[in-house]
Amino acid sequence: MQQQTLTYSDRGSLGHILRMFSLSLLVSFVGTLLGAVFVPPALVPAFIVAELVMLVAAFVLRMRGRHIGYGFLYSFTAISGVALYPVIMHYGGVLGANIVSGAFFATAVIFGALAWYAYRSQSSFSFLGGFLFAGTIGLILMSVIAIFVPMGPAVNLVWSTLGILIFSGWVLYDVAQYRDGVEPEEVPLAALNMYLNFINLFLYILRFLAAIAGWNRD
Repeated sequence: MQQQTLTYSDRGSLGHILRMFSLSLLVSFVGTLLGAVFVPPALVPAFIVAELVMLVAAFVLRMRGRHIGYGFLYSFTAISGVALYPVIMHYGGVLGANIVSGAFFATAVIFGALAWYAYRSQSSFSFLGGFLFAGTIGLILMSVIAIFVPMGPAVNLVWSTLGILIFSGWVLYDVAQYRDGVEPEEVPLAALNMYLNFINLFLYILRFLAAIAGWNRD
């Protein structure tokens, strides 16, 4: 019985969550490559819609006390990878491939440093929860507004800075919540949260760099 308890705990440990998160990034990368080769640009919006629908579904399932599975997790990250391809290409054209690669490396370093700090800290960072939720809603509203109203470099600089701060905060908050492990059936959702934190942090770093580049051109 003791051995069974230890195995059960390991399947829900932070280390296991991070391994599933790392695998999610790999699946997303494969999705990006497949998107580049096989998915025509006209179909990319369909993948974006599917991504949003799956996010809403995950939220609804969580509110009902149900859990997503690994199939859901890896399907989502593969679709996300396909949807990311044109975004990466856009920033590659604006900033250059080396800057985009550097931004990904910087994201990995920042994410790792924040995760390590949250793991070592005694704080639960629960005081950040309300602010982070409100900030995320604000970022979503800004994204909707940006569809209809062009944003200048100054606005994009402020917007991207807030995005970097908010998703850095989510890394601290989530790692602290998962520090002592979760139930095994909650691991896919925990890994999905970590994936979203990483990808959004990466995208806001790219937006920040693009805003600086646009400012310099102006």
